[in-house]
Amino acid sequence: MRPELLQIGAFPPQVQAEIDADFHCHSLDALANAPALADAIVGIITRSNQRVPAEVVERLPGLRIISTFGVGYDQIPLELAARRGIVVTNTPDVLNAAVAELCVGMLLSLLRDLPRADRFVREGLWRQAPFPLAVSLAGKRVGIVGLGRIGKEIARRLEPFGVTLAYHGRTDQRLAWRHEPDLLALAADSDILIVSAPGGNGTARMIDARVLAALGPQGYLVNVARGSLVDEAALIEALQGKTIAGAALDVYDNEPAIDERLFALENVLLTPHIGSATHETRHAMAQLTLDNLRTFFREGRALTPVVFE
Repeated sequence: MRPELLQIGAFPPQVQAEIDADFHCHSLDALANAPALADAIVGIITRSNQRVPAEVVERLPGLRIISTFGVGYDQIPLELAARRGIVVTNTPDVLNAAVAELCVGMLLSLLRDLPRADRFVREGLWRQAPFPLAVSLAGKRVGIVGLGRIGKEIARRLEPFGVTLAYHGRTDQRLAWRHEPDLLALAADSDILIVSAPGGNGTARMIDARVLAALGPQGYLVNVARGSLVDEAALIEALQGKTIAGAALDVYDNEPAIDERLFALENVLLTPHIGSATHETRHAMAQLTLDNLRTFFREGRALTPVVFE
C-alpha cells in the first residue's frame, strides 16, 4: 500500500513520476471535495514557496510528516507541527552551492551592469560610444545578514575577490570574519549588504528604511533569502530616490506577481527566484525530499528533520 499524501504545489514531470511511484497523492481541491480523505492522509509533500495552511493541518488527524522541497520552512505552521508531534523535513546543504553561485553572479552583474551592457552591444550602441564605467567588487566591504550554511558558502566564494567580510547574526560564530551584532552598524560599514537569513516572523522586514539609509547612496543590496526579510516599499523608495546605489533581487514579497514599479528601475537587477534552479541541484533536492518520506515510512525516522526551537 502506498502512503496517502497531500501534495501542495506542482513538481516537474520526472519528479512527479517518482512521487507517484511510491505515494498516492491528493490535491487540496480533492481534499476539499472529499472530506473523508482527511482521515487517510499521513503525510504532506510540498515546496518551500507554498503555504501549508494551519487549518488544513488541523483537519488531518493521521498526519505524521511534512516534507518540503527546499531549504526554507517558514510557510509551514511549525508551532502546530511541534504541538502535534508532526515531523517536518527540508533539503539543506544540497542547494547551498547553487544559491551561493547565483548570489555572486547577481552581485557581479549588478556592479558591472551586465544586463545593460548586453543590450548596449545588441542594439548597436557600441559603434556610437564606449559603454559607461561600472563598479569593481575588489576591495569592497561586504556585510552578510545571516551566516548559516548558504551565507558561509557566499562568504567563501567572495573571499578571492579581495573583499572585507563581516556578518550579522544572533551569535558570534568565532570565524575569520568579523561578527557585527548591530544590523544598522553593519549596514553603515558595508558597501554591499547580502541577505541570506531564514524567513519567518523573527526576520520579517528586518531590512527596513533605517537599514537602507545606513547602507547609503553608494551601497548595494542583494537578497537571495526571502522577500519577507526586506521592506519592499522602503526598498523601492530608496531605489527611486537613489538613496542606495542599487539592488539585486531573486526573491520578492508577492511572487510571481511582484510590484511592477521595480520594472521601471535601471538600478535593480531582477531574477525569478532561481537560487536553486539548476538541473543538478533540483535533482538532489527531489531525491532528498523523497528519501525523507521513504525513510520515515520505512524506518520511522527522517534524514533531515527540522529541529524545533
